[in-house]
Amino acid sequence: MHPKDLNHSLLPLSDDALGCPESRESDPLIPRERSDAPVAEKRLLRKLDRRILPITCLLYLFAYLDRSNLGNARLQGLPEDVLGGDPTGVLFDWLVAAFFIPYMSLSIPCTILAKYYNPRIWLACSAILWGLCSTLMATSYDFGSLLVPRLGLGVFEAAFAPSVVVYLSFYYTKAEYGTRIAFWFGFAAVAGAFGGLLAYGIQNVKISVANWRLLFLVEGVPSVLLAVLSLFILPGRPESTKFLTHAERKLAIERMNRGTSGDIGAVVNQGHVVAAFVDWRVYAGGAIYFGLNCSLASLGAFLPTIIETMGYSPALSQLMTVPPYAVACIVLITSSYVSDRIQSRGFMVVLGCMLGGIGYMILLGISHAHNHARYFATFCIAAGAYTSLGLTIAWFTHNLGSETKRAAGTPLGTAIGQAGSILGSHLYPLTEGPAYSRGFGVSGTLMFLGAFLALILTISYRTDNARRNTAFGVPDRNAPVDTSELADKAPGFRYLP
Repeated sequence: MHPKDLNHSLLPLSDDALGCPESRESDPLIPRERSDAPVAEKRLLRKLDRRILPITCLLYLFAYLDRSNLGNARLQGLPEDVLGGDPTGVLFDWLVAAFFIPYMSLSIPCTILAKYYNPRIWLACSAILWGLCSTLMATSYDFGSLLVPRLGLGVFEAAFAPSVVVYLSFYYTKAEYGTRIAFWFGFAAVAGAFGGLLAYGIQNVKISVANWRLLFLVEGVPSVLLAVLSLFILPGRPESTKFLTHAERKLAIERMNRGTSGDIGAVVNQGHVVAAFVDWRVYAGGAIYFGLNCSLASLGAFLPTIIETMGYSPALSQLMTVPPYAVACIVLITSSYVSDRIQSRGFMVVLGCMLGGIGYMILLGISHAHNHARYFATFCIAAGAYTSLGLTIAWFTHNLGSETKRAAGTPLGTAIGQAGSILGSHLYPLTEGPAYSRGFGVSGTLMFLGAFLALILTISYRTDNARRNTAFGVPDRNAPVDTSELADKAPGFRYLP
């Protein structure tokens, strides 16, 4: 049976339709007076935050640890043990890139397919499988045995990360979404900091198991355990989850439809899938992703190596990766909170990209005698890249209009962006160290390109909003908007600029 377009999101939902026979009078969340409604909503928001954010953030922490730990393992003897020394660094580059090839190609079908399943089960199973792949990397004995689980890691993380971005939009309004995405994506920066600390600790452990094997085990096994736990913690879709009471479900659905409209049940609007593929803004956003992912992929895989070129020991280089990531996390969360409050993201993306580009220009132009300036540049790069990418994820998710277009457009932009990750994994071969002029130059140029494209996009969003306000009037930003037919082109829909 083919899925049919449904327009249930704006229809009043009966108690039976929600499967909620409990009494309205007995539910403490139902406001007795209109003035109680904000209190009820704040109570619901706290409940959602406590249940959803900790487990999704921790899962993403380990997802990012598992995808980026090759950079730490490189300094712990992995090339010598399984890659025959890899004197040119080419084999290592391909191992880094191997993750992004399936991630890029499978993000779109996986995220669309996820709409047919309970998101709790989909996300948990994806995390269990990628955790197993990461753990199996500890058993590698040659290039092929390391390549296969690395490819599997890309497959199952493709089913996870873009689906989380859509999943969070089920429960958070556009005034809350940016900060929650920042907390979630900020754990990628936390992973960089924590990964450096963990690698530093493991580097000094004296046991019979190779340090890099222990690193894969310590980062892989907790992923599986957390994923199993998430099966019992994460709520499903708002209209059907048993985690919420009857009144909470109604309020969650009302919030889901503010300024847009959500789907009810396992629905895919095929017309909106096509709309995502022909929307020029999705490709412009993908180009921004491309530059930012090029920077992040190279940062995660090669930052310890870059710091080592400043004259530090391998163990100290691992430790010195921590502060740039910690600062990046703080800047990301602060910027996202401000962007939620002012309801504007475009200009902050521009500033973030500019900051990262300046960092690369410092690395490119400052000699190795000025290690303090070069180390400062890594702070600029990490803060600029993580902040811009976190804001961009939140920016485009809302602006795609409908739930199905988000499910298609978000991974499409991500897939384009992951091509940048493949490029980034090949920009720092050992033969070009310690200068790495090509890598710094390409990454910096792409960051400045991202700033230019973000400026174009925020202007286009503001122009479209002004045109619709003139033609149709200024809408109530919290009123439901029927996006079932036109998605973000609906007359009542307004972009977040």
